[in-house]
Amino acid sequence: MMSIRVLAFDIDGTIFSSESIISQVYAEAVSEYAALRGLTIPIPGHEDIMKEIGKPVKTIFANLLPMMPPKERDKISDRVLSLLVENIQAGKGHYYEEIENTIRDLHSKGFKLVACSNGRSAYIEAILKYLNVLSLFCPLVVLDEKNRLEKGDILAHYIKEMNIPAESILMIGDRHSDWEASRKTGSPFAFCDYGHADPGEIPNYEFILKNPEDLKKILL
Repeated sequence: MMSIRVLAFDIDGTIFSSESIISQVYAEAVSEYAALRGLTIPIPGHEDIMKEIGKPVKTIFANLLPMMPPKERDKISDRVLSLLVENIQAGKGHYYEEIENTIRDLHSKGFKLVACSNGRSAYIEAILKYLNVLSLFCPLVVLDEKNRLEKGDILAHYIKEMNIPAESILMIGDRHSDWEASRKTGSPFAFCDYGHADPGEIPNYEFILKNPEDLKKILL
């Protein structure tokens, strides 16, 4: 455990859950767009949305709104982002119990903290800022549609920029994309069993977390 010095946190399903607000946000964004253009667009259901959480944004919207041209999907996607940020800033959504204290305690013990999420920077920043921990994290790195196309590329970027061995950065997350990132780089994986994963979604892991505080039991 002593070789782990950097903690790479997924966001939704690890630090925060959007489950209580996500359906309303999608419904509002899709309905607004449809009304403005006089269209009928099916609103994605809650279960369908939850299955997509953790994937790159463009993949999510391609899966949920396959009937729409990419540029039009992007407009709805941008509106969803805006509404999500507004909701988070208003205190909506759910932060997992003891996540703030866990983050602060680990940072105080000298661990470097990074965000490793397929979400966009405004979304990640809003979540970390409301929790009052944004300043504890290294500068955010997100997908850029060029060099970083998936979460594993973000994790690889941190490894390269920090000039550290892959084994010293722990990927912490709840979805297959988090597991995949850890396996792509050769980094250890801590599976957040309290998050959004479906049964059997995660093939294997080095550590399992039943709650955020389990991180301290593993690392301290």
